[in-house]
Amino acid sequence: MAAALEIIGFLMSLAGNLITGVTLSSNRWKTSTVHGSVITTSNVYENLWKSCAEDSTGISNCKKFDSLLSLPVHIQVCRALMIISLVLGLMSCIVSIFGLKCTKFGTSNEQTKGKIALSGGLIFILAGLLTLTAVSWYAAMITAQFFDPLYLGTKYELGSALYIGWAASLLSILGGSFLCCSFKKKKPATKAGAYKYNYQDPDSDFKQFKERKETSVASKAYV
Repeated sequence: MAAALEIIGFLMSLAGNLITGVTLSSNRWKTSTVHGSVITTSNVYENLWKSCAEDSTGISNCKKFDSLLSLPVHIQVCRALMIISLVLGLMSCIVSIFGLKCTKFGTSNEQTKGKIALSGGLIFILAGLLTLTAVSWYAAMITAQFFDPLYLGTKYELGSALYIGWAASLLSILGGSFLCCSFKKKKPATKAGAYKYNYQDPDSDFKQFKERKETSVASKAYV
């Protein structure tokens, strides 16, 4: 059961890490809304790296963001979080492979392998939380600007990449949790030749002594 849980958790986490890479490279983190707009022949969409405009014929022109320091703070932080999440996901994949019971890499001690798998699961959970933070923060900024009546810039809606990112973070967190749950701490074995002390309640000894004494007195009285 533990081995099956490990494999399922590893595959889910691996899929989550791959989908995180797809999320980072996706173009549509946010798309311009047609709500309250007269011009609907063009569509503007952005991701963490560039901004694109697409006309009604399907032709799009993209422009990369020129300066990193001129970008809003949330975009800079989201970039860092997504990249760190991918690096941690790659590290946890390598660590988890050495900890799976079905592999023969590294040590053959099941207890040690379980601890390695536990470490990989924790890193997977951390990577999923970083992805979740980046995607949720980006989505919160979009919704805040959309419902702000004083915001005069272009208003956007949530892009498909955000939903993909949420799915990726969920897979990573669940997969890492399965890896952690597959680890069972070994119970300490009793040492050979160790003295085993049996505790007895003094009250029970007193009751037994009292009963024996009463029985002895009753038998003497009978005689």
